[in-house]
Amino acid sequence: MQLKQHGIHKVVVMGLIAPTCVEATVRYAAELGYEVTVVKDATASYSDEHMHAALEVNLPNYASAIVTTDEIVAKMASICRRGSCCRLLTGGQK
Repeated sequence: MQLKQHGIHKVVVMGLIAPTCVEATVRYAAELGYEVTVVKDATASYSDEHMHAALEVNLPNYASAIVTTDEIVAKMASICRRGSCCRLLTGGQK
C-alpha cells in the first residue's frame, strides 16, 4: 500500500520460480488493486511444465498483461520520449 501512497498504481513483475514466488507476488499485487504486468522472458522456473502452468494457466487470471522484455522496454522508452521519465520512475513525484 505504500506504493499507492506515492501515486504508483502499476507494477512490473519478473523473477525466479514462476509457479510460486512470481505467482504469489502477482496475485497479491492484483488483490491490492495494482495493475500488474508480468515479463515472461525475464521469468524462470524449474521446468517447462511449471512455466506453462504459470504463464498460460494461472497468471492470466491476475496479471493485466504478460509481455516480453522487448515489449516492456519499448513501452518504457515511449513513456520517456513523452517526457514522463520522472513520473515513470517515481510514480509521479519529481
